Amino acid sequence: MGYLAPVSWYAAVEAADAVVVEQYEHYVKQTFRNRCRIAMPDGPQDLVIPVVAAPNHTPMRDIRISDHGNWRHHHWNALKTAYGKSPFFEYYADDFEPFYTNKYAFLADFIEEMQQKVCELVDIDTPVMRSETYASPTDFSALPVSTKPYYQVFQQRLGFLPNLSIIDLLFNLGPESLLYLKSFK
Repeated sequence: MGYLAPVSWYAAVEAADAVVVEQYEHYVKQTFRNRCRIAMPDGPQDLVIPVVAAPNHTPMRDIRISDHGNWRHHHWNALKTAYGKSPFFEYYADDFEPFYTNKYAFLADFIEEMQQKVCELVDIDTPVMRSETYASPTDFSALPVSTKPYYQVFQQRLGFLPNLSIIDLLFNLGPESLLYLKSFK
């Protein structure tokens, strides 16, 4: 489960028959659970959702979002700066803006709703559900990363940046995003 997870995660979801997201695993800091990587004019940048400090071994489903630092405003402005001139930003902006104006108490709820929206927009019909009991979490470091380039706004300046957040693919390729994800097979 990750905040605007990398393209490789969504490629794995698209290729699967069904996906069970482990909500009872222990929250691990500095992972893509609460961060995503986008392409900014000066290079890749991580957007990090601040979380309320929790004791070790706290299940992912119990991690609370902190309102520290006005992160919603910062993230939305970063997305507008990064993708405002991309081919499909205006087309999808209204779908994403509510995630940055509404408050969510739990990180897992925020991520789940955002993942559902992304799957809907990309046209991924793989069922994604939360686990009901603890199961061994998926090793996301083993996911294949495609270096097959697609159009990116800052590609002329930065070169192709692989495996950014799914938002990069969606804002740059729009309805063709699903075809790119299927090319991972």
